Amino acid sequence: MKTKEILEKLLSFQTVSLSPNMELIHFIKNLLADHNVEVQIIGEETGTRANLYATIYGTELTAETASTGGVVLSGHSDVVPVAGQNWTVEPFALTEKDDKYYGRGTADMKGFLASAIRTCLIASKQPLKTPLHLAVSFDEEIGCVGVRHLIERLKDAPMKPHFCLIGEPTSLGVATGHKGKTALRATCTGLEGHSAMAPNFLNALHLGADLIKALQDLQSDFAENGAQDHDYDIPYSTIHVGKMSGGVALNIVPNKCILDFEIRNLAADKPEDIIQRIKNAAEIITFNAKEKADCADIKIEVVNSYPGLDTNPGADIVSFVKSLRGENKNFKIAFGTEGGLFDQVLNIPTVVCGPGSMDQGHKPDEFVSIQQIQLCDEMLDRLVERLIEGLSPSQRC
Repeated sequence: MKTKEILEKLLSFQTVSLSPNMELIHFIKNLLADHNVEVQIIGEETGTRANLYATIYGTELTAETASTGGVVLSGHSDVVPVAGQNWTVEPFALTEKDDKYYGRGTADMKGFLASAIRTCLIASKQPLKTPLHLAVSFDEEIGCVGVRHLIERLKDAPMKPHFCLIGEPTSLGVATGHKGKTALRATCTGLEGHSAMAPNFLNALHLGADLIKALQDLQSDFAENGAQDHDYDIPYSTIHVGKMSGGVALNIVPNKCILDFEIRNLAADKPEDIIQRIKNAAEIITFNAKEKADCADIKIEVVNSYPGLDTNPGADIVSFVKSLRGENKNFKIAFGTEGGLFDQVLNIPTVVCGPGSMDQGHKPDEFVSIQQIQLCDEMLDRLVERLIEGLSPSQRC
């Protein structure tokens, strides 16, 4: 099958995060199984969503004769919602116009998955000396949730891949890093009462506002005095409040406020240290508020987190992927991936390189250019050629 045909099929599956993805997973499994590819389905508890992990040995290798773990191509099956967006094309179908493929996930990141699946089909018919793997995960968009099941399975694998290439959209540039992310929730407790006597009570929204101010001050400190990495457009760790909720009626002083916020940290900044600073600030706010109400409280909990990626620009994986692309430059990206999990949990050197741009991701009329897909196919064709030759000794370490 051609990449366009595979992409058209992948787009038809409405795999919005937290929605079932089994139809898509079984489509890939059946396609690969027809080509004598070893496929594992690694699911979560409900049985509605799963990861797929495939190994391609080609016409000569076997699990017993493979002397190196090879290369894994990794991507996610889920996409962000289209609700509330003004699409001019059908989001869950492929529309080709103006030398672009339109549809939800074309850039982020079913375009890469389609190219990777095509590559697996081609590799299955070749005399590989080094195996190729495909990892397809679920619920990446909500914090790299699904891939953790796959990571746990790979921990016990007799032979792990030596390199990981994550195909998130980088316009096919070679990205060596991204910040880590920690999602947190603060629950602020105040004392309710009639708004006509508001000063006698403790407004939980005001507690939340005080915490937001503390987070803003901490953000300013990162920008002015914190660690800096100028490979990023924003070279310091950031804190962002995305949601604030609370209150029942205008004439009631609210007793509950919830803040959802996130930390995106540089490799030099440990998220646990940042969280402790936030908790210290919350304790000061709470201590002062208890003068008005003993029930004053701010509880902070971690909702989700994944580590950053910080691959050494001199690492073999970087020069290897650059050679596939004919690239001389590398950079770091603003958005997160499962790369830090492959790198830190499994010790697999990882880079991010895929077709399209995140400038088009998460928007209505999302697209990837046909040229980018063609260039991705060419890059992965060169990967297959290298796997037929076999990785050099330095690339196996």
